[in-house]
Amino acid sequence: MTTPTSGGTGPEPQDEAAQFPGAQDQPYGYEPYGSPQSYGPPQPYGPPQYGPPGAYGPPPPPNHPRSTLAMVLGIVGLAGGLICYLPILCAPFAWFIGRKARSEMDAEPGRWSGHGAAQAGLVLGIIGTVILILVAVGLTVLFTVLASVESSSP
Repeated sequence: MTTPTSGGTGPEPQDEAAQFPGAQDQPYGYEPYGSPQSYGPPQPYGPPQYGPPGAYGPPPPPNHPRSTLAMVLGIVGLAGGLICYLPILCAPFAWFIGRKARSEMDAEPGRWSGHGAAQAGLVLGIIGTVILILVAVGLTVLFTVLASVESSSP
């Protein structure tokens, strides 16, 4: 027989073990496979959201605008110069812009990011400039030798 609770009109709640036989043998929070409670709400698509933007500190600083330019000029100068020779003229500009961007980033640490892109542009610019100088010296020597051979021919 059920007795009303104090101040209420409904029956007393029954013991959980009486409602679910075998529940006393399981650890707390255990849900049998297939029970509606084990599925939970549907999860949203996409990466998990861990908190509002900026919850884990300040956002990273922006990339230095010339660091990306130096890297692009270095890639165009070196790769394009090896294919059709004319873009190799971009290499000295990549060297100059990469060096300037890197020195500006070193002067104000924490204001700019993109140190790696500036370094890549600097290195590619140096390599491209060395190739440009070697080609120029080689062409000068070739034309000098051809001119001397032509002038000494009777």
